[in-house]
Order: sequence, then C-alpha cells, then structure tokens
Amino acid sequence: MILVTGGTGLVGSHLLLNLLKAGKKVRALHRKNSDLAAVEHVFNYYTSTEEAATLFQQIEWFEADITNVPQLNKAFENIKYVYHCAALVSFNPADDKKLRKINIEGTANIVNLCIAFKVEKLCYVSSVAALGKSLENKEITERAIWNPEEDHSDYAISKYGAEIEAWRGTQEGVPTVIVKPGVIIGPGFWEEGTGQIFSKVDKGISYHFPKISGFVGVHDVVSVMQKLMQTEIKNEAYILVSENLSFKSVFERIATELEKPKPKKALKKWMLWLAWFFQKIGGFFGAKRQITRNTVNTLFQPSRYSNQKIKESLGFEFTPMKDGISETAKYYQKDHS
Repeated sequence: MILVTGGTGLVGSHLLLNLLKAGKKVRALHRKNSDLAAVEHVFNYYTSTEEAATLFQQIEWFEADITNVPQLNKAFENIKYVYHCAALVSFNPADDKKLRKINIEGTANIVNLCIAFKVEKLCYVSSVAALGKSLENKEITERAIWNPEEDHSDYAISKYGAEIEAWRGTQEGVPTVIVKPGVIIGPGFWEEGTGQIFSKVDKGISYHFPKISGFVGVHDVVSVMQKLMQTEIKNEAYILVSENLSFKSVFERIATELEKPKPKKALKKWMLWLAWFFQKIGGFFGAKRQITRNTVNTLFQPSRYSNQKIKESLGFEFTPMKDGISETAKYYQKDHS
C-alpha cells in the first residue's frame, strides 16, 4: 500500500488521482479540519462526476498530524511506499516555529517511521527554495551549495532542514528520491498558494514585478514523482522546472487567458520597503506580516534553474507553461462561471 501525506493540497490531490487511476491502493493522511471535498473537486476536473466519486471512495483516509508520532505509527501499518507532500508554506516571520515543527520535525517523523517500518522507497517533495544560489547569474543546479550565511526566508530554512532529515534516512536504509519543484501552477485551490495568482489577476492587479523564477505544471510534478518511484533510482535529488519566467510574463499570460487587463505598473523596490516598514509596525499590534527583508531583496533578484538532470535521467519533457497556465485558467473560469 502507498501512503500519501499532504493529500488535500495541490500536489497531493493530483498525485492521489494519478495513483488511483493506475489501480494503486492508497492511504492518505489528513488533519482533523481538512477539506476532503476539495480533493474530489479536483478529480472532477479530469473525469466524470461518477468516476470521480468512485475513485475518491477508494482512498483510505487516515486522520493524523505529521507531528503526532502515535497517530503516524498506526498510519504506517502495511505501507511499502511513501510520498511525503505535506508542508507548511508561509513567509510570515511569526510562523517561524510552526514552519520548523511541521516541515523539519514532521519530516523527521516520517523518515523515522520509514526506517522503523522498513518502507521500500520514499519520495519527498522539497522546493527550489532549499537550493543554494549560483555565481554570476548562471542557472542553479542540484549541485548548488547552501550557504547558511546568506539571507534565507524561514520557509527556505525549514525546507532545507527537512531535506537534511530525508538524507539522514538514506543513511539508515531508506531509498529516497527528492524533488525540488519551482513555482507550481495547477487548478483547484484558488485562495491559497499559487492559485491566488489567478484570483488576484481576475479581480484586477495593477502591479507587476521583475522577479524571474522557475515555473512548473502540477501534472509534470506528479508524473516525475511517480516515474522516479517506479525506477531503481535512489538517493538522488531533482529540480523540477519547466521554464524560467518573469512574474510579469506569467501575470500577463494569465490576464490574457482570463480576458482581464494586464498589470501595467512596475513595482518599485522603495514601495516594498515602505510596505515592509508599515507591516513591521503593525506586527507589534498583532497584524499578519507577509513582507520581510528577504522578500524585498529576492523579488528583484533573478533565479534561473536547470532541469537538465531530470531530463537526462528519465528522458522527461516538460509541458510548456503557456499550456499549463491555459488549462488552469480554464478550470478557474469553470469554477467561477
């Protein structure tokens, strides 16, 4: 049986659908207040209502938190393969301890139980955020060295710490593959993660910014994950990026697909510093902070990633991002028609 953590998220829900369509027996973890209906809704994008319901009912849902070891012990019974997708994504400095507990301690728990239950293979979903930077603006590869002295977000630090736990598992007998996706584009979660980009463009967004980063479609991410788990490849990490694009071009593509005005104003660095200043003051009174010094600096630094390693290892060809954006926009319009 296969165990999937984070099954109620963007990657997890698409992974569950693919595994079920392939005839796999799946157990999926969910927290007490998780929205399981959102998973079935994702299934409905790609199949009939009847088949979506049938596939959804085949999931063995298991209520557990990855930071709760006694709950996890029961979840690991009869498990051979694990896809660890669960994570907290936050850039609010107030979530520092929560990020470390969920992303690092939670991953350590998953790894420990993989060791204890002699799991045959683990796939861990990390992020390009856990990579080091390149010199001279060259493409970042899997060999990029993490520099602890650089200015990293709390999220990036937590994902890097989680990777250390995954690598520890490889030394204790757990064959592991780690995938490091860029910005993942896919449908179904419009009020969180990258789904918010579509919501904001639809409502009207005035500003764009020059940040260049790696983008990838959710179908490519789950496809690579499955392929890696089916091969003899082990103890390797792979960057998953289809294209390196500016957020400006992505915003414009989404606006075109949604038939909305393109953002015309360029966000200036001083605007972000001003927003950071007022958010910092507001933070003393309990206001939620999303802009940090790291945010201001990284939004104006290009980060280009190489996908050569995964292409050579699997002969994999990524879907062009224009197609991924177009499909996601289609489902966004369907949900909001």
